[in-house]
Amino acid sequence: MEKNQYSIFESELSVRPDDIDMFNHVHNSKYLDYVLAARYEQMDRFYGMSWEKFAEQGYGWVVSNVNIAFKRPLVMGDKMLIRTGILEINEKGCSVQFEIVNQKTGKIASDGVFDYVMIDLTTQRSRKVNEEMIAAYSI
Repeated sequence: MEKNQYSIFESELSVRPDDIDMFNHVHNSKYLDYVLAARYEQMDRFYGMSWEKFAEQGYGWVVSNVNIAFKRPLVMGDKMLIRTGILEINEKGCSVQFEIVNQKTGKIASDGVFDYVMIDLTTQRSRKVNEEMIAAYSI
């Protein structure tokens, strides 16, 4: 992962039976689920700014773009570390880098970047990210 001024956090997950596709490895769509699950947990645990806290204020984060590289397959029984960290955050949104590491091999299974935009939950239109939110995520 690219080193910058922002923190990198880890979450641990395991491959579940319903993650497996007809080729006996994790379906590509599940990698997105893994990153989203890790970010959901990390928002509360590390930033103190949970998904629910945003919703209470009438805001939400939506994915506007994803770039993902699939490097090695994950299979049933694998445990993984999902590392994520902000690459950039500003009033327009944020970019979050990630990598999924197979704990058994220590090798990267997948990596990439999610771009997020803040929306108003009532109007479903984009909103500026305020200074409080930027400060909370700039650790």
